[in-house]
Amino acid sequence: MPTPTAAAGGAQLKVVLVEDDKFLQKILMTKFIKEGFDARAASDAEEGLQLILTEPPNIVLLDLILPKMSGFDLLTELKTNPKTKNVPVVILSNLGQEEDIIRAKGLGALDFLVKADISINEVVQKVKEIYVRHLQGH
Repeated sequence: MPTPTAAAGGAQLKVVLVEDDKFLQKILMTKFIKEGFDARAASDAEEGLQLILTEPPNIVLLDLILPKMSGFDLLTELKTNPKTKNVPVVILSNLGQEEDIIRAKGLGALDFLVKADISINEVVQKVKEIYVRHLQGH
């Protein structure tokens, strides 16, 4: 099903959401698609890794508590792989302890969003802002 293109240079922004909460995944995917993103979702880190390696996105939204492999492990995999090391990763998690934030950013996450503190609209806006900042940094 075709989706509208995003404003950024006429290219569609490709986002991968790695989130095991089916309800949150559905809400975010609906919002991203409505906003013109090429959005893909994975319910666990292994599925997310395959999706990201097959077709690297412009940005990854990553939960930390996932089945099979943690978000921290996936983040490490992405940042050590030459094919994906420059893909911006934003953590979207229920974990909000300072040590989790420090660890995630130390592993290469660009930002850390706590689910309880942010709305769906704010998540989408944040992804757009990070994408624009990432483009300007290259």
